Amino acid sequence: MNLQLRAALVSFLALTAVTGIAYPFAVTSVARLIFPRQAEGSLLRREGKVIGSEWIGQSFTSPRNFWGRPSATVDADGKPLPYNGGNSGGSNLAPSNPALAEAVRARIAALRAADPGAAGPVPVDLVTASGSGLDPHISPAAAEFQVARVARARGLAEAPVRELVAAHTEGPQLGFLGEARVNVLQLNLALDALPRADGGGSR
Repeated sequence: MNLQLRAALVSFLALTAVTGIAYPFAVTSVARLIFPRQAEGSLLRREGKVIGSEWIGQSFTSPRNFWGRPSATVDADGKPLPYNGGNSGGSNLAPSNPALAEAVRARIAALRAADPGAAGPVPVDLVTASGSGLDPHISPAAAEFQVARVARARGLAEAPVRELVAAHTEGPQLGFLGEARVNVLQLNLALDALPRADGGGSR
């Protein structure tokens, strides 16, 4: 029995050292050498200060900014905390759940109230949360839907705002994986950098 326990303990410690220490250290070291920015979290900075990551969404509510995809993440107590990187997840509401339909209706109403003149259907990614709750991107259609509101709120013509959207639209990875997308935080930072954008940065 003692020999079996010793063998099990040695195996446990050996596997822990290899898979829990040596392997993560090696992978992290290689990543920092080859992809240093990505390995550090793809952080975005403004005036030298870290203001977010290009891989984690943020909550924008000001009409001056583009709004991202809704987030259903919560805090440790189960209370809503959008884009909580420490507790990612979706709402887990089935399409037949009345609570999901009500949430979608409320989001549509908020979008219509912010821009009563917006015509056409609301893009689905503006009213439904992603599976992770951390999605930093929206579709080009979702960005286009907001162009008029953002331009009007910032005192800009629509053309330069639409040009920024086009400039920040990323194609599918490797040309065929996934869909075209727009990073909301990067787009809003570019908006704040426009000469005629007054103030900027409000959420």
